[in-house]
Amino acid sequence: MVRVGLTTERLVRAGAELADEVGFDQVTVSALARRFDVKVASLYSHVRNSQDLKTRIALLALEELADRAATALAGRAGKDALAAFADVYRDYAREHPGRYAAAQLRLDPETAAASAGVRHARMTRAVLRGYDLTEPDQTHAVRLLGSVFHGYVSLETGGGFSHSAPDTQETWTRIVDALDALLRNWPTS
Repeated sequence: MVRVGLTTERLVRAGAELADEVGFDQVTVSALARRFDVKVASLYSHVRNSQDLKTRIALLALEELADRAATALAGRAGKDALAAFADVYRDYAREHPGRYAAAQLRLDPETAAASAGVRHARMTRAVLRGYDLTEPDQTHAVRLLGSVFHGYVSLETGGGFSHSAPDTQETWTRIVDALDALLRNWPTS
């Protein structure tokens, strides 16, 4: 019998908290069962297995990120939108490192198409509308932004910049400035 109060949503949220505490790779159904002081079998009526749990955490993280990005972008355009969008990813990764890692989980095509990842793509393209890019350059720019944001955040949260000056915030600001300049002066083929 399932313990009263356990729901799929509650388990996924607890799994997301666990990911932030111990790392997304360490999240398992067994670890979650220990957190709730229940037998592993009692969780299988809510999640199929650890992969299902991780997928649900990834979907939650994508949704949270999309909600934050939508709020940050409201009423903004150009460099202001670019900076707000970039800051959402960096701030989320710093506040929720396990969830941020979960948001990078490779989803099957059907799950990905139904996820908030689609909203992320639309918002990235909305930011780029301020730079008047056409296809295929817009797709190249989407990939560039994703690479820079994720690469910087991964290096920063991994401690890669903690041993040197200048401050990482100064570097982040300069990177956003450089991206803005690049997008305004996008090279033609």
